[in-house]
Amino acid sequence: MPEEQSPIPVLADFPQPEGLAGDFSAAEEEALAHVSLKIEEGKSIEEILQVLFDHVQTVIPCDRVGLAFLADDDSRVEAHVAIANYGPLRLQRGYAADLQGSSLERVLRSGRPRIIGDLDLYARAHPNSDSTHRLMREGIRSSMTCPLVAGGRPLGFLFFSSRQPNAYTEREVLLELKVAQRLGRAVEKAYRMDQVEASKRAYLELLAFVSHELKNPLASIISEGKVLEEGYLGPMNETRRKIVSKMVRKAEFLLGLVREYLDLARLEQGHLQVHPRKGADLWEDSILPALEIIQPQMDEKHMTLVRKIPEGRLEMECDPALMSIVFINLLGNAVKYGNEGGAIELSLETGTTLRASVTNEGPGFQDHQRNLLFRKFSRIPSPEFASRKGSGVGLYTTWWIVNRHGGKIWADSEPGRWARFTFEIPQPLPSFVHMDFQETQQ
Repeated sequence: MPEEQSPIPVLADFPQPEGLAGDFSAAEEEALAHVSLKIEEGKSIEEILQVLFDHVQTVIPCDRVGLAFLADDDSRVEAHVAIANYGPLRLQRGYAADLQGSSLERVLRSGRPRIIGDLDLYARAHPNSDSTHRLMREGIRSSMTCPLVAGGRPLGFLFFSSRQPNAYTEREVLLELKVAQRLGRAVEKAYRMDQVEASKRAYLELLAFVSHELKNPLASIISEGKVLEEGYLGPMNETRRKIVSKMVRKAEFLLGLVREYLDLARLEQGHLQVHPRKGADLWEDSILPALEIIQPQMDEKHMTLVRKIPEGRLEMECDPALMSIVFINLLGNAVKYGNEGGAIELSLETGTTLRASVTNEGPGFQDHQRNLLFRKFSRIPSPEFASRKGSGVGLYTTWWIVNRHGGKIWADSEPGRWARFTFEIPQPLPSFVHMDFQETQQ
């Protein structure tokens, strides 16, 4: 992507050579038809460009072909993909340069292709052009650039480059224009998909980073607040103790959100995987760790836990760490949406299927609102829940974990009285759970 700030004596700008339209040789027609067909079949920009590079060399001399897109409100040009018959590449994906004042800006505004016949002469005239020097270090000596347009809107640029000087004439310009016309829509679609994926990755990375950075400070605030609250550093009057208590509760709520978002980030990045273990103790390995986290929230709302569980060791096949997340989310949800001073019932049944349910006394939900549960960022729009803060992430993560264990989860309610969340997981786990696990280890 050669850039410069002054007139270009060695730059040849060709108007669209309409006089040559339809005057293609049989080889050129065949190459264009093949490229058009393969472009329609291509799924990614890389695949599309590879097809172009493989099949166009018979009619357009090139050692390198590249795509760059407009970015940052069309103020910059960013290299997206390049394919060459040599290596290493010095100008690669992610390289960006300002558009304003550059020759590419004139190419974009005019809609006309551009040829630089001798990059050595060009570099002497524009010694500050970093992209030119990078291409020359690759051995490139001439280039041809065409604006890439889709739906009447400029999208970026298509570059053909050769290690031979003066490799391009008006004939190659016409062929490049034809290729660019065929390329535009296919590339735009693939590019937009890439942008969506890139945005998703950036969102997940930011989510994980922010959540991780908040986790330890919040835990410290809670720990130090409890030291003050319980009088280990000296007595406090009731007013101050209530203030510290509110601070601790708010920090615990934020820590719960952080935990949910970290789980979501791990899930969507593919880092949350089921690691099945036979003979796991569900009570010791999953439920007790969850209760240690949820108990302070229950105490704050003066709620009681009613346990209906079999006596003895609760052995099952599962991922105990992920099951702990399930119980944290279900018990935490019961506290959040349960009545002050109410009861929470935890019921377990074992056998060929583990059946677990968590019931809370509270407003519950209407039958038509059931489909809003277990969906990411979805909350029930109800006046009763307006003051009960939640993200809609915990139940979605719970559904995902139960589903990946080969189980199912659902919810029942009697509006105004109670809500119950129940899940079942087959024992032993289905074979596909082990197959998924083995695939992640390979």
